[in-house]
Amino acid sequence: MTTIPDDGDRSDRARLALDGLSIGDAFGQQFFHVDPAWIAKRRLPPRPWRWTDDTAMALSVVDVLCEFGRIEQDELAERFASRFVAEPNRGYGAGAQRILLQIHEGADWREAARSAFGGQGSVGNGAAMRIAPLGAYFAHDLDAAAEQARLSAEVTHAHPEGIAGAVAGAVAAAVAMRNQGTFTPRVRGEMLDAAIEHTPSGLTRDGLIKSRDLGRRCSVLDAIAVLGNGSQITAPDTVPFALWCTARHLDDFEDAVWTTVSAGGDVDTNCAIVGGIVACSVGRDGIPAAWIPMREPLPPT
Repeated sequence: MTTIPDDGDRSDRARLALDGLSIGDAFGQQFFHVDPAWIAKRRLPPRPWRWTDDTAMALSVVDVLCEFGRIEQDELAERFASRFVAEPNRGYGAGAQRILLQIHEGADWREAARSAFGGQGSVGNGAAMRIAPLGAYFAHDLDAAAEQARLSAEVTHAHPEGIAGAVAGAVAAAVAMRNQGTFTPRVRGEMLDAAIEHTPSGLTRDGLIKSRDLGRRCSVLDAIAVLGNGSQITAPDTVPFALWCTARHLDDFEDAVWTTVSAGGDVDTNCAIVGGIVACSVGRDGIPAAWIPMREPLPPT
């Protein structure tokens, strides 16, 4: 497996993934509001592309990593809650709103996260949607990427599947970053194999195995039939399909997000996951330059 040095570029790597994630998120969000025929024609929506909670939460992840060099869960919880209270209309789901409001009002994040879904914790895709920058940051160490992804997920997702989705996405982003500019079948397989290896047993991991077995030549419709498309807003229904799209288009950011958005479902989150990971693979020059000003500007990190 390719290695990458643990040098001083970790924050830059995280910000690259954040750009890909936020552009994917903002791009995908537009297709809740425009004629679906635009997808077949690859007609870009008008600017500005407003980003959603996917990006808002990823910003907090990057802030904590750049300040502390690791996930400090209390800090991350506080920043998640502060960003939510400052801008609650970013598209947060009802469950996330409840958790973040409880944290803002002084509840321990552990109790707030466990309270979701009748006490079993959130099985949602929210921990995965924000994770690519963390995977990029820890690209030099896949075990660290997996462990830090678990820590970041636990702040809002106590359910093992919600955590598993974050682990899979982080490891995939790490592998994409350490192989940046290399788009061979070996790298595509390595990315999925590493994600499967590090993801705990369960429905999300089972979906990743199916994702690997489908291969690149499978149609989008057939992939949806097997893997889902995020319409259930759960990690098992989202992450396997997102990583299949990523592996299929690891060399082309535009193709990756257009294919992703064509699947429907939770398109902003799907595109956030795919955009963040593919940006790690293609590098900054691989993100369409004309798309960057179309995305609503990001605050400094």
